[in-house]
Amino acid sequence: MLDRLRLDEVRIASVASALEAVAQLPDPVGAVIDERVRPNGLRLSRVRVPLGVIGIIYESRPNVTADAGALCLMAGNAAILRCGSEAIESSRAIHAALVWGVVEAGLPEDAIQLVPTADRAAVGAMLAAEGLIDVIVPRGGKGLVARVQREARVPVLAHLDGMNTTYVHAAAEPASALSIVVNAKLRRPGVCGATETVLIDRGFPDPVAMVRALLDAGCEVRGDAAIIALDPRVIPASADDWNTEYLAPVVSIAMVENIEAALAHIDRHGSRHTDAILTADAAAAARFLAEVDSAIVIHNASTQFADGGEFGLGAEIGIATGRLHARGPVALEGLTTYKWVVRGEGQMRP
Repeated sequence: MLDRLRLDEVRIASVASALEAVAQLPDPVGAVIDERVRPNGLRLSRVRVPLGVIGIIYESRPNVTADAGALCLMAGNAAILRCGSEAIESSRAIHAALVWGVVEAGLPEDAIQLVPTADRAAVGAMLAAEGLIDVIVPRGGKGLVARVQREARVPVLAHLDGMNTTYVHAAAEPASALSIVVNAKLRRPGVCGATETVLIDRGFPDPVAMVRALLDAGCEVRGDAAIIALDPRVIPASADDWNTEYLAPVVSIAMVENIEAALAHIDRHGSRHTDAILTADAAAAARFLAEVDSAIVIHNASTQFADGGEFGLGAEIGIATGRLHARGPVALEGLTTYKWVVRGEGQMRP
């Protein structure tokens, strides 16, 4: 939480850069998705339009104030932001800066609103605001997301756990795989793109070095019997560990027999967020990318790339793990819907 709340010069510069990147993106509103002409001469097109009023409910993430406000505005929506008590003062300062910019640009001051209280009753009011709020986006832990999904009377674009797995295939290049795994877990353990479970194929040539690299870097390793045998510092993993999003320098590691076992583990324990395979075997990579049903699947790179900015989207309002219109990093296009525009020349249906 402290890491997420921290706003030093580097973080503030990063927030500002994300807003500048959003400003440089093409305006999605009015963009034609596709068009066709029917045999009767009717010309049909699908055109992007804003979702409307978007409510964003988030906890200890002051940067969400800037990212969500900018993305909603750029996509032609109004934003109602409700942050948790931990980040309320930072969010108020960031919101004041956004409002200043909105007014300077000649736009309505209320285009980006911040709920003035961190009282939990405000969340309930937003969830019940059917007809006033068009979409709710929760950004937070299991408790918040579960409450929003349970109580909301308006559509929800859910961001669930980042129970992310990196599978080290038998054909992974050892030095590269070791570096990627350490980055995926420890670059920033508190982000939703951090790897929480590492699966090491029994055919991988150097599992000892990988486990030791994590331990030596200050990461607590919880493993199955095969991993415990590699280093005495490994702690036995419990059944709950395979389903735990640590958001801390802690990782669970298991030895798996083959890619089938890895796929089964991810299907059973993953959260459909981000999963990666490290391998030089093109066929194994293709199978993993095709069969893992997650919003983001990665070959030979760190799961920490699960981020809207890294995807060239400027910023993100969250990473959606469901199956609705937006999946993965939700940015400008994810904050729009579309309407059908039909142009005729007097046609009547027989």
